[in-house]
Amino acid sequence: MRMAKTITALKTHKRVIVWSLIFAYAVFLLVHPDESGRFYTLFFGAIPVVLIASQVFWIRRVGKLGKRLISSKRWRWGFGAAGLTIYFSLLAYYLFSGGEMFKGTGLTLRSALLEAPFELWLLGSFLGFLVALLLWAADRVARVVSWSFKKLIICRRPELPFPSRRRFLEQTAIALSAAPFVAGTYGLFYGRLNLETTHKQIKLRRLPKAFNGFRIVQLSDLHISAFMSAVEIRKYAAIAQQQKADLVVLTGDYITWDETAQGVVVEALSGLKAPFGVFGCLGNHEIYTETEDSITRLFAAGGTRILRGDRAAINAGGSVLNLIGVDYESRRGRVEAPGHSVREYLPGIEQLLLPDTVNILLSHNPNTFDRAAELGIDLSLGGHTHGGQLTLEFIHPSLSPSRLITPYVRGLFQKGESQLYVNRGIGTVDYPSRFGSRPEITLFELVRGL
Repeated sequence: MRMAKTITALKTHKRVIVWSLIFAYAVFLLVHPDESGRFYTLFFGAIPVVLIASQVFWIRRVGKLGKRLISSKRWRWGFGAAGLTIYFSLLAYYLFSGGEMFKGTGLTLRSALLEAPFELWLLGSFLGFLVALLLWAADRVARVVSWSFKKLIICRRPELPFPSRRRFLEQTAIALSAAPFVAGTYGLFYGRLNLETTHKQIKLRRLPKAFNGFRIVQLSDLHISAFMSAVEIRKYAAIAQQQKADLVVLTGDYITWDETAQGVVVEALSGLKAPFGVFGCLGNHEIYTETEDSITRLFAAGGTRILRGDRAAINAGGSVLNLIGVDYESRRGRVEAPGHSVREYLPGIEQLLLPDTVNILLSHNPNTFDRAAELGIDLSLGGHTHGGQLTLEFIHPSLSPSRLITPYVRGLFQKGESQLYVNRGIGTVDYPSRFGSRPEITLFELVRGL
């Protein structure tokens, strides 16, 4: 009899039990990440599963809303069938058409009306589902605590119904679950275009007197695409040019997925000029598109020198700044982004260093900073993270997806006498939206100091 009751209870509460186990396992992984990298594999492998669950969740929510609003069963079935047909048609199109939102060099009708809205739907539904799941877990915990308290402390007091409170909580949960849709729309129409020109003074102990007040402007992660057109890139290049810097540096990811766009992005950046030249390094997307060699030649033809495991002497008043550039590198066993796999970051860079002057490193991947600090490189300039792109760091620093791949998400960092600046970049990838991470052009002023 007792066994039968147990089985009945398990069947009744199977959903609660399953979701509780999943939630507990997720918390365990976050508290005890696997240093060998399996944590990252499990995390990213779980994304498709959660995405599918989110679609089922929202489709059921829409179905329940339709049941409340449409009294006729025939009309409900008709609208439901039409809606599901449209949804699965868009899903099939999105998955199998190859897409062009992050291809090309300008906005197309297809990208604006089909791909971008569906991307925002997937992002909003995914994050909204996570919010709903978190609220559900919190509600279950609160119920257990309340039940235990009543049983142990005030077991004689009858439980009073609070229908108005229950409705309020449900409406609050719906509003919070819908917040990602609003944030994504804001990021599409405003956040990704709200450029910030950042001014940073960098103190370097070994800086020669001739370079005191030397100005460097940095652009990163242009990602030319349908939602970062050549026209927009020319505009940002013009803004960078207005800073009247002594030196211009570019830190990778000029294209996204379309190798045919490389000539257009190089031309769009051709307006960049500086007294001491324009230099750059390559990013992981130049690896993906197999354009490292070709885009380097295109830049060289226009007067921009891409440093690939090489250095350039910046001479002024008989003194030298040593500018070094490397291709994107990734450590074996990490999933920050596939690239040139290395056992240790910056292999062989020692031969490029000059011991008696300032060494400045251009490296798209900010994770090279630890090794750069060990080697005594004075200043590293990187990108790659987009500052989190879709982030809640203004609430808490840990609320950024980029922290899954690096502790160096945005801004200035220091280790001993070595410094790193991570630029938030200009473009976007995966989703044409920015939230909590404005696009950025950075102007540095080098000064002598501790």
